[in-house]
Amino acid sequence: MPAFPSIAHVAITVSDLDRSTRWYRTLFGAEPVLDEDEPTGGFHHTVFELAGGQLFGLHSHPGGGTGGPFDEHRTGLDHLAFACADRSELKSWARRLDELGIEHGGIVDAHYGSGLSFRDPDDIALEFFAPPADSGEGESH
Repeated sequence: MPAFPSIAHVAITVSDLDRSTRWYRTLFGAEPVLDEDEPTGGFHHTVFELAGGQLFGLHSHPGGGTGGPFDEHRTGLDHLAFACADRSELKSWARRLDELGIEHGGIVDAHYGSGLSFRDPDDIALEFFAPPADSGEGESH
């Protein structure tokens, strides 16, 4: 049996593609690498390339989104987390979110790691996440 493959891309459906494209362009500090109608005509997608070659896509479907704003309590996606090396990197992202005027919940520490939660324009739950610090680092949480 081969090793289970890593995630190649994530695609989320948004209610306003232009608004979300501007928001994610600012968050990622990058321009989309793809912005086109899907060849079969089923949807439009805008795709950003993240570190490590991973792709993050925004989808817009004919007729627009339905079902109201995102709610992690419904069946489906709970949240999407972006990997950080350590808590120091989380602090950098907290400062960056502040600079961008993006509200967040501050860094929350747990025995399994530390997270910094925030939401996109459709209220989709996002997080920067770092593994727990090694006991030898001596960093104060």
